[in-house]
Amino acid sequence: MSTQKVSVWDVRTWRTYKRLLGYTRRFRTAGYIAIVGMIIDPVCLSVFTGMLKPLIDNLFVEKDPYTIFWMPIWIVGIFLVRGVASYATDYGIAYVGRNVVQAIRIDVFAAYLRLPAAFFAREPSGQQISRITYTSEQVASASADSLKVAVTEGLTVVGMLCVMLYHSPYLAMALLVLVPCVVVIVTVISRRYRKISKRIQGNMGTVTSAVEEAVAANREVRIYGGQVRETARFGDVAERQRRLNLKVSSTSAMSSATIQTTGAVALATLVFLGTRPHVLNSITPGVFTAVLTAMGAMLPSLKRLAGIQASLQKGVTAAEDLFEIIDEPAEVDTGTEELVRTKGDIRFEDVKLVYERNNHVALRGVDLACAPGTVTALVGRSGSGKSSLVSLLPRFYEPSDGRILIDGRDYRQYKLPSLRKQIAWVGQHVVLFDDTVAANIAYGEMAGASEAEIAAAAQAANAMEFIERLPEGLNTRIGQGGNSLSGGQRQRIAIARAILKNAPILVLDEATSALDTESERLIQDALTRLMRDRTTLVIAHRLSTIEHADQIAVMDQGRIVELGTHRELIDKGGQYAALHRMQFHEQVTAG
Repeated sequence: MSTQKVSVWDVRTWRTYKRLLGYTRRFRTAGYIAIVGMIIDPVCLSVFTGMLKPLIDNLFVEKDPYTIFWMPIWIVGIFLVRGVASYATDYGIAYVGRNVVQAIRIDVFAAYLRLPAAFFAREPSGQQISRITYTSEQVASASADSLKVAVTEGLTVVGMLCVMLYHSPYLAMALLVLVPCVVVIVTVISRRYRKISKRIQGNMGTVTSAVEEAVAANREVRIYGGQVRETARFGDVAERQRRLNLKVSSTSAMSSATIQTTGAVALATLVFLGTRPHVLNSITPGVFTAVLTAMGAMLPSLKRLAGIQASLQKGVTAAEDLFEIIDEPAEVDTGTEELVRTKGDIRFEDVKLVYERNNHVALRGVDLACAPGTVTALVGRSGSGKSSLVSLLPRFYEPSDGRILIDGRDYRQYKLPSLRKQIAWVGQHVVLFDDTVAANIAYGEMAGASEAEIAAAAQAANAMEFIERLPEGLNTRIGQGGNSLSGGQRQRIAIARAILKNAPILVLDEATSALDTESERLIQDALTRLMRDRTTLVIAHRLSTIEHADQIAVMDQGRIVELGTHRELIDKGGQYAALHRMQFHEQVTAG
């Protein structure tokens, strides 16, 4: 059973490594130069080791004038060539390795941009960031550094073996002690490295998540005195990482020490064989020195060959993780028709939604019709299914049952990009990028908008009054997430972005929550302009903001339990009326 498991691992490792090497093809010129350098380097070392026999016998025993004159020149020439080859190898390998890492990072990042929303819901963001920052770095050691060690040190071992066999096949028998031990050591530690490497990469994502959460919530940590808890939490994950890395170091040290001890036994065997009475008279000091030096030079190479298992297995394990993401299926897009510009007629027919990650039933048969150019408000307690319903519109999730019609056609018939072009989205949590104000308004497919168009959108969103006060106006950088702006200012930039898109369908997800009175008034004014002549779905907790909606849908436990205008629902005296009375009472109390 274990043999079968190991063979499957070996096949999978080879398949992964082969695919990884495929990334090096586009940088083949630098790779070929590096390989030539890898070959020349050990050849030069082997030639020098082979020259030890004439160096000792001809220089010190026979005192040959020819050898005395040419030997220093040959030595300088050999090591000069070796130096050039070593530089070509190191730079070529670094060039290939860095480019491979960059190419894989780009592929993983591109995969993130096309993966469905369900993927991001089931995996921590720290794990996703860790793949780009940490895991991809491990690939360089497998794709380039390990290859360099394997070729250079492997050829060094072969070269030294040739030197030993050329000068004395009899003394080369000492290798019978060394080779089997090295093979066993490499096989055993290879399996151990692979097992530990998987755990290291998984834990690294946990480390990144812990840091990301603590940094993002730095205010809450200070206010609520969470420093001790966060320090202890990070200490736990860092301790796990330390122990795993120590296991790698321990395994590496054990293999190195074992090979060194085995090498010492092999050298002792060589000395024993070379000092037998019947051998002493048949070999020269030069032959013995050359063979002894060749075996001595073999030992560091064998140690490095055993040591590459750590970086090789770490790199292959990292590559497997990255290739799994690259191979993840993209968002399902079965649409065949281009939706040019929708009228905005939206219908939900018996729509159900079950989240796969935890089998949570979010929607239990929703029927809702939104006529073109009307405003539909969704209200209800948290967890009633409001956000789940609107997230189906741009197909972030697919309905588990039922269907959604746009202009009388099942919206899955439309191509996904053309469907999303019809929708503008303004959420409670505004997403801005570390760029200029103009770039955040004219984001993505709107990047070609003129400055006049951007300014007009900002004006309509009541944003120009603060943009004009910024140091460089529309060209001012706003920092990561727009952290140099207030909440109301960020919200108005998001509204300006939606105005510039000019989409026929608009989704507002708590767009005026948690704002001061002045900001709310400005934003409500901007939203009123934005909603004109658009089919709008509004998620609102503040009922005063949606009293003039064309229809209000009250949701509870994934169903619409009440539907009508503000006046109709108040007169009905049901859940909406109760919510309205409660909020009105809170406002009066606060007043």
